[in-house]
Amino acid sequence: MTNKKLEDMDNQIEKVRKQLNELAKENPLSDPKVVETSQLLDLLLNEYERLKNNKS
Repeated sequence: MTNKKLEDMDNQIEKVRKQLNELAKENPLSDPKVVETSQLLDLLLNEYERLKNNKS
């Protein structure tokens, strides 16, 4: 796993996090779009941690 891959994932996580924040401001937290984006963020964060731990 390269630092570039982790950096790319970090950028993707930040993009999805911002998207989630915007959706949550405009919609109830139970809205399917909010839930789906939250689940995507969870997946990305879990994958990032897995890759980071395998690197060390």
